[in-house]
Amino acid sequence: MSKPVIGFIGLGLMGGNMVENLQKRGFEVVVMDLNKDAVAKVLARGNASEASSPKDLAEKCDIVQLCLTTSAVVEKIVYGDNGILAGIKDGSVLIDFGTSIPASTKKIGADLAKKGAGMIDAPLGRTPAHAKDGLLNIMAAGDKATFDKYEPILKQQGENVFYLGALGAGHTTKLINNFMGMTTVTAMSQAFAAAELAGVDRQQLFDIMSSGPSNSPFMKFCKNYAVDGVSDLGFSINNANKDLGYFVQMMSDLGSRSLVAESTSTSLQAAVDAGMGNGNVPEIFDYFVKLKK
Repeated sequence: MSKPVIGFIGLGLMGGNMVENLQKRGFEVVVMDLNKDAVAKVLARGNASEASSPKDLAEKCDIVQLCLTTSAVVEKIVYGDNGILAGIKDGSVLIDFGTSIPASTKKIGADLAKKGAGMIDAPLGRTPAHAKDGLLNIMAAGDKATFDKYEPILKQQGENVFYLGALGAGHTTKLINNFMGMTTVTAMSQAFAAAELAGVDRQQLFDIMSSGPSNSPFMKFCKNYAVDGVSDLGFSINNANKDLGYFVQMMSDLGSRSLVAESTSTSLQAAVDAGMGNGNVPEIFDYFVKLKK
């Protein structure tokens, strides 16, 4: 049986490496991205073509995959003029690897179903280096029959593929995970800033905290920056701010709210407003040190 043709929109660090992995595994790909250099790299590897529009891509492919930045961008690609919805084929599937608002994902899934197409939300864990080797963690959700049909493709892209239930559960789980992680990093960075302001040795603070139940990989990332000046988490304040905003929106959509997330979001937004958005999240330490009442 021939391999399905895979369309891929979003050739950033993660998406570009995911496409390279698919090409190494013998898949024909059709791609789109505003970055023409990224497109050129894909075409140079062969067995690939560039689509003229999302509609064109969807018409040419058996599977459409997205690795985009925001729900707003996903909706533009799906619903815009010459969008995916206008071209997607009966029996095909849209797989969203980005981090999106669950309510948006469910809306798109319902509209795709009217065209006879399925949808899987499949946000990612791990790094672009893992993506190049097909070793990502994939948090997949959607109709079980649809997931079962496309699980073999996901296993070409991820070492660990988790099925989480109905459509939207993947994005929900990713937002909960990032809420916990980024709140932890923000709080720990504040702790190191408090030590700096109070004249407490930051290395000793780390030694004490890391010898107890507060110890975690996130604490080590925060210590690496606050104590050693090494910024190695690899997740930007801009991205953390976006995800916390999505988590706050999700809680509102659920008829509730998260006071903790709102506080974290306020701190992240303040750092973004101060021009620090491109820095890694532990660098918010610098913002807290300089913050005046």
